[in-house]
Amino acid sequence: MSGSLPSLTLILGGARSGKSAFAERLIIGSGRPRRYIATAEAWDDEMRERIAQHRRDRAGDWTTVEAPLDLAAALAAAPAEDAVLIDCATLWLTNHLLAEHDLARETRRLVTALADCRAPVVIVSNETGWGIVPENALARRFRDEQGRLNQRLAAEAGLAVAVIAGLPMVLKGQLP
Repeated sequence: MSGSLPSLTLILGGARSGKSAFAERLIIGSGRPRRYIATAEAWDDEMRERIAQHRRDRAGDWTTVEAPLDLAAALAAAPAEDAVLIDCATLWLTNHLLAEHDLARETRRLVTALADCRAPVVIVSNETGWGIVPENALARRFRDEQGRLNQRLAAEAGLAVAVIAGLPMVLKGQLP
């Protein structure tokens, strides 16, 4: 994969579908300096290991920015010549949900920041709506909010790709 990226690319998939690796290949293929905006917070040992593995997987010349909540500021600071990877919208949403922030307001801020960003952005997000109906209200709210966020991002994206079992399926636009 090489070529220019649209201003916004959305990569969707389930857990361990290969979506992050695919997104990284898109960024590398752009030939631009690589900027990784991480939204994960290390709340336990298992999450610390996941974060460490992601860092090992993208060894090389990536600039990493930690932005578990304020993606707008991280996007505003991205140089126009970079290609930006946000991994991931799901953890960003989780962070705001658990902090009891206004999710509609935060989503509007994110969409505005994505539109204003001078660099092309690839954002990774989980597709959570294909599973069973969760048994508790918080999990059902999260699933519903994640679905709404994904729809909003897909509407704004020039390219949307679903990754299943490591295989990309273009939903909108064309791969570079």
